[in-house]
Amino acid sequence: MVNTDTFFGGAPEVNASAPGRVNLLGEHTDYNDGFMLPVATPQRTVVAMSRSGDDHFHFYSPTFDNTVTFAYDGNAPQGYGSYIEGCIRLVQAEGIEVPPLRIYVTSDLPVGSGLSSSAALEVATLRAMRALLGFELDDVKLARIAQRAEIEYAHVNCGIMDQMASSLAGETSMLFIDARTLEHRLVDMPPDTELIVVDSGIARKLAASKYNERRAECEEASRKLGVPALRDVLDPASVEGLPSPLRERARHVVLENLRVLEAAGGVGAERFGELMNASHFSLRDDYEVSISELNDLCEQLRAQPGVLGARLTGAGFGGACVALCRAGQAQQAAANALAAYNQHGREGRILLPVPTQQKGQQ
Repeated sequence: MVNTDTFFGGAPEVNASAPGRVNLLGEHTDYNDGFMLPVATPQRTVVAMSRSGDDHFHFYSPTFDNTVTFAYDGNAPQGYGSYIEGCIRLVQAEGIEVPPLRIYVTSDLPVGSGLSSSAALEVATLRAMRALLGFELDDVKLARIAQRAEIEYAHVNCGIMDQMASSLAGETSMLFIDARTLEHRLVDMPPDTELIVVDSGIARKLAASKYNERRAECEEASRKLGVPALRDVLDPASVEGLPSPLRERARHVVLENLRVLEAAGGVGAERFGELMNASHFSLRDDYEVSISELNDLCEQLRAQPGVLGARLTGAGFGGACVALCRAGQAQQAAANALAAYNQHGREGRILLPVPTQQKGQQ
């Protein structure tokens, strides 16, 4: 394990950070030009950065205990370094001169839990470069570059939500995002509520999941319906003539968009919980991205006093579940649900509310 003083030979020139995100509604809608309601997490990724002083890039992450070094005109190997390199190369493509850099990455975001550690890494890297080099880059443009870095260099065909949330969201208000126009605004959480997020302990690898397959199915459904994207389908009944599984995929996206729009318009806590439950059932049955562990974890959460609704969050196939809970009851509800879930030899863990021992370390 290498510490920052050793890596930089002193203090870094700049530090920048970015949060992960929990998506409350609007799953698999972003690449369909749809609507989303994420919120930032207290867990963050921190990027320390300095000019390298030689003709090589040097990256280090204690999370992986791995150093990535490559020539200025070379390429990083696939892994966390490819996300960082993507950010660097795309900033260079904007006409900005970027010298060789030393970059040290720390994070308390769990990799593979569905809180978008990759977007936090990208946004934190771009924020650090902006601070170090003094170029102009607004937060929406930054999110767009971060998304392109993930697509073009990490080869994950992601939508814009994660990067927008990491760049623009806060911890106490939801961020309504229109993926087509990138219109965004903060929306108050339902009053007297708090969030629970529990990691299922089942890591998901997004690039290896069926994410790209689902995206292709949605594109095919759009072609058959004669619309640019499923966002343009306003009547859920209009998808029922599609062949299976395109019918089910399109039904999820159309109804999920309606759920987001209803929630963003302002609903009470009970209705918001109902919308979260409906979202999970749709992801489970129509979009088929849930797994038995996520279904069980959501059931355990819903069984707790004070919990109003629960759903998987993120792309699915593992990762975390999020629940809306009445204020003051989240800690106990999360502990009870986790204990029941872990009885079967699983290794879930509570991410929100942040456990007391972790708060002391942040």
